[in-house]
Amino acid sequence: MTLTLDRPVTTLPRPVGAGTRVPLVTGGTAEYANLDLAASAPALEPVAAHVADVLPLLSSVHRGAGYLSQVSTALLERARECVGEFVGARATDVVVFTRNTTDALNLLATAVPGRVLCLDVEHHANLLPWRSARPGAAHRTICAEATVEGTLAALASALCTTPTALVTVTGASNVTGEVLPLERIAAIAHAAGARVAVDAAQLVPHRRVDLAATGVDYVAFSGHKLYAPYGAGALIGRRDWLDTAAPYLAGGGAVTQVDLDDVTWAPAPHRHEAGTPNVLGVAALAQACRTLAPVLDGPGPEHERALLDRLAAGLATVPGVTPLRIWSDSDDRVAVQSFTVADRPAGFVAAYLSAEHGIGVRDGRFCAHPLLERLCRQAQGAGGDGTAVRASIGLGTTAEHVDRLVEALRELVTRGPRWTYAAVGGRWTATPDPRDLDPLGVGTPGSAGTGCGARA
Repeated sequence: MTLTLDRPVTTLPRPVGAGTRVPLVTGGTAEYANLDLAASAPALEPVAAHVADVLPLLSSVHRGAGYLSQVSTALLERARECVGEFVGARATDVVVFTRNTTDALNLLATAVPGRVLCLDVEHHANLLPWRSARPGAAHRTICAEATVEGTLAALASALCTTPTALVTVTGASNVTGEVLPLERIAAIAHAAGARVAVDAAQLVPHRRVDLAATGVDYVAFSGHKLYAPYGAGALIGRRDWLDTAAPYLAGGGAVTQVDLDDVTWAPAPHRHEAGTPNVLGVAALAQACRTLAPVLDGPGPEHERALLDRLAAGLATVPGVTPLRIWSDSDDRVAVQSFTVADRPAGFVAAYLSAEHGIGVRDGRFCAHPLLERLCRQAQGAGGDGTAVRASIGLGTTAEHVDRLVEALRELVTRGPRWTYAAVGGRWTATPDPRDLDPLGVGTPGSAGTGCGARA
């Protein structure tokens, strides 16, 4: 068997499941318009094909003498090199595999030898680790100003007044898609003696990140947002803090010697990768990087920008729809757009779009509660509930998907829904819902189906 590790990409790769048709409560079906890619993106076809190639070769990694163990070990370590290359890692940087971005930033939080500074626009993955993973450690969150320039000035001012080890920021907002100038932030932080970490979960699916070129010290991202949804992520950056930090997990693979009274821990990355690694997830992540690199250097950003502009123009024509943004002077965005609909709960809007139009969007506060509270107050006033609808565009998105969303919203605000909806258990849902929510026959939650291990 020949294992193909590098599949050439000449056009935009297709996500697995593109063209899937879903039932509508009003009858019939529609091609699913997946505009929830910022939450989790389906595997690209080359990634799924690579996983199928790898499955027959999987075996234990590290220290295994068997041929397949050596193949799997080589696969894991080559994936480490590939992921580092994808984000422009320096020769001295280290790549640590994690479960996801949240896991990666929690790991970094245990290694920072001093105060951490972040903004209030962050996803919870880049807000909470600095509190919970570092008991008693100093951290500070400052409010983003109304402009990017004002926010950069606020960061510089905060760094001048308080010694800081790490500045950590989002690469692209998971709420608005707005992108911060990472090279300028790195320069500001380094001038004050601080390092910079970037939550790049929403950035790397849309743009290349280059650690060496920007001066960023650490970057974290997730495979499940990078069209490789198999439970792997990565933390990439400078080695010294990670070599001296306490092991993230204590266990096999993280050590070089264990005695009854002493342990000699391995250096990073293995220091923080105890236990059997997720080889399949890591292989998928690396293949996603290989697949996306030429796309992001070529037609990908142009494709997404055209659709984002089309969406913005369409939303501007729908009465009562208010797009959200953080900075009035920001002109750099990835393909994410959140908005509110006047007098309509976001959960209701999302349920309507799904049930009557076959459109998947995200609703709520997007694990960015402080930011959503602020933006929704600006958009809705005191009467708002602090929630919004988010549409996110990616490689599988088409102009028809975008147009269908705009026209569905127009129909909602001008004529109302054609079905009835109710909030059940905190979630809006079509009532009744005639759609088959168990197409694979595995049983719905709480059902009396065969389930796992039940007798058929």
